[in-house]
Amino acid sequence: MNRHQGSSGKGKASGRGSNNTRKTSYARGNAPIKKQGGYTKPSEASKPIMPKKSNPNEIRLNKYIANSGICSRREADVHIATGLVTVNGKVITEMGYKVKLNDEVRYDGARVNPEKKAYVLLNKPKGFATTTSEGKGRTVMDLVANATTSRIRPIGRLGRNSKGLLLFTNDDQIHDKFTNSKNGVARLFHIELDKNLKLEDLKKIREGFKVEGKLIAVEEISYIDGASKREIGLKIKNTGNTIIRTIFDYLKYEVVSIDCVAIGHLTKKDIPRGSWKHLTEQELNTLKML
Repeated sequence: MNRHQGSSGKGKASGRGSNNTRKTSYARGNAPIKKQGGYTKPSEASKPIMPKKSNPNEIRLNKYIANSGICSRREADVHIATGLVTVNGKVITEMGYKVKLNDEVRYDGARVNPEKKAYVLLNKPKGFATTTSEGKGRTVMDLVANATTSRIRPIGRLGRNSKGLLLFTNDDQIHDKFTNSKNGVARLFHIELDKNLKLEDLKKIREGFKVEGKLIAVEEISYIDGASKREIGLKIKNTGNTIIRTIFDYLKYEVVSIDCVAIGHLTKKDIPRGSWKHLTEQELNTLKML
């Protein structure tokens, strides 16, 4: 008797017809499927599922909010779930929702900025336009291009041929502070005219007057000590310098030069023309309290 046979005389199952055919050692997900007549490729269902590639231009909404410094990611999830967050004007309550950096995200009505806040003070020279638009020739953005990776923009404007201090930031609260004409931040200008400013005109500017029904008012105006009466100091809260042109065009003076010498407590000290600096923490805190 063959030593592999039992007492019944039947051998152990080893042929193709056996119900106990040995299993292949292929990994289950990649094993070829055995069919009569040969092998076939694995079915689509048996192929491993590859993870979707993430979009580097997108970020989870809770991280976007947390990066702004408002709260932690966990707290951001709570704010999202309770309907306090909008993206491009639409309330978002979905966990894991992704946004792009240029989307408008608001928490409880206030704009959220996911970038590190930056505050750059430039001493602008002549010949540079105050704009963030391209195709305008030389602009102030060229001068602060290396100041920060945050997307800062100028507060207000100075004409191409005007010079002096210009503040840049991505902090919407600071922008709002400057554009509030009642509680805004005053700017001091050194202005040179084509002729002496008459005392009666200086008093008229100081008291305020109307041009085409609109009141033109300034904070302060005075002659510059030790200079001719062609040079004056003018303090306004308006963020542009068009009001300066309006005043002197109305009174029949030509503006020769405009130089912003102070923004609130900030001055041009130690900032050469065409250069910039980051605000110190103390300067920023003082600015916020104005």
